[in-house]
Amino acid sequence: MLPFRETPQGLEVFLRVTPRASANRIADILEDGAGGCRLKVRVTAVPEDGKANKAVIRVLAKSWKLAKSLFQITAGTTDRNKTILITGDGSALAREIAKHVS
Repeated sequence: MLPFRETPQGLEVFLRVTPRASANRIADILEDGAGGCRLKVRVTAVPEDGKANKAVIRVLAKSWKLAKSLFQITAGTTDRNKTILITGDGSALAREIAKHVS
């Protein structure tokens, strides 16, 4: 099971974010208890004034070689569980990102 789904706007990615980590990195996939899964992302930034959210987008964009402008947090801006929308061709994005997270 992968932590994303295609939408008409692009690809929704489901995250579990850990701020104040020792390093910025994409960790692993974990089950969320509701039958789904989330991609675990660790960032060194503190969860104040949107710093951790910006760091998450920076880490994902760099790892997946996508422009930061394609990313938008659609749910969970103040929560550790977040949903990010990556605008574009959902199926192409899903194929590319699956190579990095599976």
